[in-house]
Amino acid sequence: MNPDLRRERENASFNPEILTNILDGSAEKTSRRREIESLVINDPDFQHDDLNFMSRSDRYDAAVKKSAQMILKLRDYGISDPEEIYFYKRVVRNNFHEAFGLHYTMFVPTLYTQCTPEQRKKWLPLAETFQAVGTYAQTELGHGTHIRRLETTATYDPSTQEFVLNSPTVTSIKWWPGGLGKTSNHAIVLAQLYTQGKCHGLHAFIVPIRSMETHQPLPGITVGDIGPKFGFDEVDNGYLKLDNVRIPRDNMLMKYAKVEPDGTYVKPPSDKLTYGTMVFIRSMIVGESAKALAKSSTIAIRYSAVRHQSELRPGEPEPQVLDYQAQQYKLFPLLAAAYAFTFVGQYMSNMYHRITGDINQGDFSELPELHALAAGLKAFTTWVTNTGIEVCRMSCGGHGYSRCSSLPDIYVTFTATCTYEGENTVMMLQTARYLVKSYRQAREGQQLSGIVSYLNEQQRVQPHPVSSRPTVVNINDLSSLVEAYKLRAARLVEMAAKGLQGELQRSKSQEDAWNNCSIELVRASDAHCHYVVVKLFAAKLNEVSDTAVHSVLNTLALLYALQGVALNSGDFLQAGLLTVPQLAQVTQRIKALLAEIRPNAVALVDAFDYRDEMLNSALGRYDGNVYESMFEWAKRSPLNRTEVHDAYYKYMKPLQSKL
Repeated sequence: MNPDLRRERENASFNPEILTNILDGSAEKTSRRREIESLVINDPDFQHDDLNFMSRSDRYDAAVKKSAQMILKLRDYGISDPEEIYFYKRVVRNNFHEAFGLHYTMFVPTLYTQCTPEQRKKWLPLAETFQAVGTYAQTELGHGTHIRRLETTATYDPSTQEFVLNSPTVTSIKWWPGGLGKTSNHAIVLAQLYTQGKCHGLHAFIVPIRSMETHQPLPGITVGDIGPKFGFDEVDNGYLKLDNVRIPRDNMLMKYAKVEPDGTYVKPPSDKLTYGTMVFIRSMIVGESAKALAKSSTIAIRYSAVRHQSELRPGEPEPQVLDYQAQQYKLFPLLAAAYAFTFVGQYMSNMYHRITGDINQGDFSELPELHALAAGLKAFTTWVTNTGIEVCRMSCGGHGYSRCSSLPDIYVTFTATCTYEGENTVMMLQTARYLVKSYRQAREGQQLSGIVSYLNEQQRVQPHPVSSRPTVVNINDLSSLVEAYKLRAARLVEMAAKGLQGELQRSKSQEDAWNNCSIELVRASDAHCHYVVVKLFAAKLNEVSDTAVHSVLNTLALLYALQGVALNSGDFLQAGLLTVPQLAQVTQRIKALLAEIRPNAVALVDAFDYRDEMLNSALGRYDGNVYESMFEWAKRSPLNRTEVHDAYYKYMKPLQSKL
């Protein structure tokens, strides 16, 4: 054990194990998670060469092999609980992306949620035995996030009771679905439904794309891999072109919307039900944001405790980089955000499952709020995390640029979340649409419920000049800060709604008015999401009984909230929630909080409980033996297999002889 890390752990004021149990849900869940992780880590079938030293084709081959082994081992171990399956897969997927990722996360869940009982009887056994390996084909070359404008068509032919699917343009070719290129033999295709001469908008269809016997593409199907990307090297993101592909009427997912044998269309109870799988994935992404930021913070903070650099005082030994206030200012707010997003991810998961249960009982009342919150929080958390990973990488200096740090791989994998399952700006505008609608309902006297209920209060407060509005923020009190974030969100939602109304009164079309207010609308959504995160972080503290853990989490929550105030001080000043002298106090309080967190920083990242095999980082090793690990990793590079590379004999030596 590196002596610096040993000392850091000895000086912590709390027991990280207790905090780990809180993050997992209980000591029993922690124990079971570790047991399942050990099954993978100690399994020789899951040992493999470093992916950084493999070709893309070899990486795909390894991903399919490991994914197939994983399915068989889950069956052999009798692991069937969804949470335990997730634990197992998380470790297997740690060093490569699962070949059947979309089969599990989008294809099968869509079958569960959008099939009729009869359809489920047919398709689920095929999917669960991997006879039907599926993906989710939504995005097209010409349209991604704005899915209402997707061009793929599904035209019903009553004479044969079939749908005829077509990609009528180059821009309608399905593009990006993971597993589509080489792995899947079925796809859930989102297409514009035409029946009896009318278009009824997007609906989902199960489309066979490869033979279940030979895996060859079926007639009318053009399918393949889209090529190398920024990351996800082992994933076969693919393209799909459909030319008069006929499927039976029953291949349309008909739990909600239906097409009768004669072509009669039956509307769904809510048009948002078609997008249920997307809402599920967006909810998941919030939790994945927390994990990516937790991993990055763990690597950067451990390395900053091991690395000694420069001088604080001339002639004295080089201090730990973590002792520099500037380094703490970079990393500790990200550490706080990782905890905040973890708790928000738990909330979103619970909310999704609760509302899904209501939907199954025929109650769709909370679906709009779930849709809006999942969209906004997906954007909010991924933007923060994407930036945060890069801050962690740069805080590790030059060594952070090496792939042995794992930070480049975390970044290139995670950055895609800012655009997949909905481009973030568009996601914020979707949330804004719900907020503006809710604001107008409150103005009309309706009582709002759920997370937007704070807009009710905005209508009860008599507006008065900002200059005479009392300051409400106590920067040392978390509940006061939650209140301030709520009032900031309410004010920005009100400003956006009134700005939109003003544009409309100037004889602008609804579309032009919306576009001309988009900056204010995104700001309103951002403020709303920020309020939700601060509120949920504060609420989580009420569940923590251990005094030492409560104290350190309270410090993190205060830092998270005050950092947000500092970065958005103009909003709080304009709302009369903060005075200019208080801004200086906020800065000083942040500095004090950094100093409070410093002795516990390593213990706080230890509590995330990422084993070395899951971090896969020379810089973030638990034992802190960074430099030995880096040297051993470098020696494994394929370029070092021979002392003299062939390129020397082929090009350099002839060059030298001619000069």
